[in-house]
Amino acid sequence: MGRQWLLAKREVASLRKSKATGKFVREIMVAAKHGGADPATNARLFAAVEKAKRESVTRDVIQRAINKGAGIGDDKLVLEHVNFEGYAPHKVPVIVEVLTDNNNRTAPEIRVLFKKGQLGAAGSNKFLFDHVGLVEAHHPDTSTDAEGAAIEAGANEVEGLDHAQNDDIPPGTLGARFVCDRTAVHAVSQWLTQNGWTVVTAEMGYIPKNFPDLTDAQREEVGEFLHHLDDHDDVHRVWAAVK
Repeated sequence: MGRQWLLAKREVASLRKSKATGKFVREIMVAAKHGGADPATNARLFAAVEKAKRESVTRDVIQRAINKGAGIGDDKLVLEHVNFEGYAPHKVPVIVEVLTDNNNRTAPEIRVLFKKGQLGAAGSNKFLFDHVGLVEAHHPDTSTDAEGAAIEAGANEVEGLDHAQNDDIPPGTLGARFVCDRTAVHAVSQWLTQNGWTVVTAEMGYIPKNFPDLTDAQREEVGEFLHHLDDHDDVHRVWAAVK
């Protein structure tokens, strides 16, 4: 019985790793499609490749994803980028970013997930978010002036970030999220990289304008709902107005 449990545990772990690898690969492809195949001039691609490497995604898989996204060779990217808007339980606004090769299949599946979520619902809500550039990075010197770095890099604002909020921020370092204009993601990432920061995320995303007040129990319900959304193979990012 114990042996069977161990085998099942390994299968679950393998499945989770496979899904995670798939998400890394899709991010690399999309980054290469929108910014080119050179990580040196494409901050989003550089961050995606470094994250994939840390998760032991092989060089061959990474290179194939870059080539496919950039349209190098016969195999070209056919993924469609689609946003779904809706509400988690307790009227928490949610935006779900999807990368799919068949939206006719994916769209109904996402709608079903919203319906299954207790009090979850689809509905327009993009006006409740700011669409911005987001660069997350860490610096080995915890005494570094993050606000000064934000000004120099050209970011509009900065907030602290730790390992509990982002696994890519190593414990004992200074982590920060730099919020900038969508067109400034590369410039901000480049300045940070040149000044001792390690960039772990560089992308366009959504920041909620307000956060509903939730009890611990309500926050747990919302978290479970968001987990089910994020677990879908085609879901790339889930943005929610919850702290």
